[in-house]
Amino acid sequence: MTQRALDSSGEQTPGPSRPAMIDAGAELDPVHPMEPPPPAHRPDGLSTAEVAERVARGEVNDVPVRSSRSVTEIVRANVFTRFNLIIGVLWVIMLFVAPIQDSLFGFVIVANTGIGIIQEWRAKKTLDSLAVIGEAKPTVRRDGVAAEISTSEIVLGDLVELGPGDKVVVDGTVAEADSLEIDESLLTGEADPVIKRAGDPVMSGSFVVAGGGAFTTTKVGREAYAAQLAEEASRFTLVHSELRSGISTILKYVTWMMVPTAIGLIISQLVVKDNNFKDSVARTVGGIVPMIPEGLVLLTSVAFAIGVVRLGRKQCLVQELPAIEGLARVDVVCLDKTGTLTEGGMDVTEVRPLNGSDEAHVQQVLRTLGASDPRPNASLQAIIDAYPAGDGAAAWTVTDAMPFSSARKYSGAAFEEADGTASAWLLGAPDVLLSEDDATLTEIEHLNEQGLRVLLLARAQGELDAPGAAAGAAPTALVVLEQRLRPDAGDTLAYFADQNVATKVISGDNAVSVGAVAGKLGLAGAENTLDARRLPADPDEMATAMERNAVFGRVTPQQKRDMVAALQSRGHTVAMTGDGVNDVLALKDADIGVSMGSGSEATRAVAQIVLLNNSFATLPSVVAEGRRVIGNITRVATLFLTKTVYSVLLAILVVCFQVEYPFLPRHLTLLSTLTIGVPAFFLALAPNKERAQPHFVRRVMRYAIPSGAIAAAATFATYLVARHYYSGEGALEAETSAATLTLFLVSMWVLAIIARPYTWWRIGLVAAMGLGFLIVLVVPWLQDFFALRLVGAPMPWTAVGIAVAAAALLEFTWRWVGRRFGA
Repeated sequence: MTQRALDSSGEQTPGPSRPAMIDAGAELDPVHPMEPPPPAHRPDGLSTAEVAERVARGEVNDVPVRSSRSVTEIVRANVFTRFNLIIGVLWVIMLFVAPIQDSLFGFVIVANTGIGIIQEWRAKKTLDSLAVIGEAKPTVRRDGVAAEISTSEIVLGDLVELGPGDKVVVDGTVAEADSLEIDESLLTGEADPVIKRAGDPVMSGSFVVAGGGAFTTTKVGREAYAAQLAEEASRFTLVHSELRSGISTILKYVTWMMVPTAIGLIISQLVVKDNNFKDSVARTVGGIVPMIPEGLVLLTSVAFAIGVVRLGRKQCLVQELPAIEGLARVDVVCLDKTGTLTEGGMDVTEVRPLNGSDEAHVQQVLRTLGASDPRPNASLQAIIDAYPAGDGAAAWTVTDAMPFSSARKYSGAAFEEADGTASAWLLGAPDVLLSEDDATLTEIEHLNEQGLRVLLLARAQGELDAPGAAAGAAPTALVVLEQRLRPDAGDTLAYFADQNVATKVISGDNAVSVGAVAGKLGLAGAENTLDARRLPADPDEMATAMERNAVFGRVTPQQKRDMVAALQSRGHTVAMTGDGVNDVLALKDADIGVSMGSGSEATRAVAQIVLLNNSFATLPSVVAEGRRVIGNITRVATLFLTKTVYSVLLAILVVCFQVEYPFLPRHLTLLSTLTIGVPAFFLALAPNKERAQPHFVRRVMRYAIPSGAIAAAATFATYLVARHYYSGEGALEAETSAATLTLFLVSMWVLAIIARPYTWWRIGLVAAMGLGFLIVLVVPWLQDFFALRLVGAPMPWTAVGIAVAAAALLEFTWRWVGRRFGA
């Protein structure tokens, strides 16, 4: 099994991952009452027959972890909505009392609902397929053989192996422990890792930070501690975001406005006015239907769903859908160096003996150090590759070993050498193992400035696990490592700089070395480095230091968390990328956590976005997708809500003036299709690189309310003028046609404003909608179908003149609002 390990600088290397996530904020009691006695340790694990027996009894980890809603839930969510119910009732009424053209709005709703179901179903298939690709494969020992299996295949009593970065997938009892340290912060909130020994309980949702071992499962399936939480947290969600909650708020207010207005309109048209009953019903429905911004919810769902599909094609798993939106709002990205800017592997370029040390002896120490760790990290693997174990290594006996810890910044081992001499050795960060005035640090500084990673091999004077083991260590050799830069990292950093997103590189490595690497990749401000050991503890001072510097080295896991909190305290929206166990705390607290697909199970458990292709270059695509969704939905929401505002105001004016409602449903269906429905669909899916802004409801309504008011006033003015101009049979149809012309022109001007900045296709879109309305006006059978016929010349030109005045007022209003409240 490929394990997840830490390297000697505080960074980490790839390992298996898991799409399910644990809700780190849940408050649960992690203590299981009445724990059963620990099972007897069986080093070979269960036999094949025992596994089959347990499967037959149902003692298997069969918790369904879904990354999306079921097809039934998708259909139910798209069909059974409040507005679909209202429109459905109105549609049925219109089918009985009016021609089919006045029932077109119902067919549009059916089509919209179908589109929503299809798009979300496509998103579901994408999410489910990605979840399978990235599913964790824990190593289980059966019949004495270790093999990777699916998490759902674990049975009660299985022996599951653990290594650094592995997540405990079910509850159990430790059977083997090799300096095993487990972090239970996702369950208890306590950040300090817990040392586990044989017989100690382990809980699902915790993860290994150092050492290794194995545990025997005691609770599987829904009985496991975090199973239900993981199932709920990993579901596809569409609702918890500022965008969707803002739309919900808008719809709530629309409902409050719509109900009394609709009642007043019904009374006005059916009681006060003594008209033809069926015609009155049709005009009443024509006044109610456009008040409902039914397409807004559809377009938001479609935009999100298409975003999932687009990102899925780029091997990006969005575990929480609003993360697309959240990353678009980010203004600071904190990057972990290893696995993000650099690839996991390294190469030993040089070993420099110190203080007259024998080079052959140093090589033997390094060779034996490599053989002492069954789960080598990136640094140690590079040493193993350079000095593979041979006959010489066999002559030395490993008597003790200490795994690497990101808090310590070093690892170690004790040997009995070939001549019987006992020795203990430490391998880790030079500036941690050496005193600040050591002359060797100057030499190391020059190497760090070249972007090289340097480890110090030192001989310990006492026991490995003694509190001051590193204090009196004797420097013996420098191990110089070269890191492999990701070829796409430079372009990605340039993208964030172009988008005015600040980039902070946070690493456990030496700050100067990290700065040199960042400088090679073109990071702006890479020369502004800071050793995190000198970082102020005060949150406000820390935030100031974070804003002034771009590169931070020797950062502990807890400091990463504090740094994220400090930036958030200054109002920044922070994204944190990482792939190792030392990034989990920061990923959990960041506004958006991004994990590499090859990252540890623990990082994937708390990240909202997982880059399955392990490419940092995918991140700009996620940002762009989020900005496209938010920016475009803000645009089209203004279109939809302008219609709602002018529909409500027109209904109020009709009630107040005690006149017939000017429009039939077919008129507003035509206008909605040409000025809102079709253009909104294209605008919602268009590219958009604007950074997402907060206060969605306020930003939409400050344009929609004045636009709707101007459209309603202009339309009603034309209608009143036409009522005085026309008389006799057919007057109402002529009045309606003039009012429709004004409303169409004003609505087209709103569309023209929203479509800015213009591109060839945006101009073509607006022109095509205008052409569509012109065709209706000039084609005789379309005139009859939509009951639109302009009579005479004076009144139509009057309608155009009123629309032009309204358009000028719209331009002034939009510019004033932009200056007064910001764009």
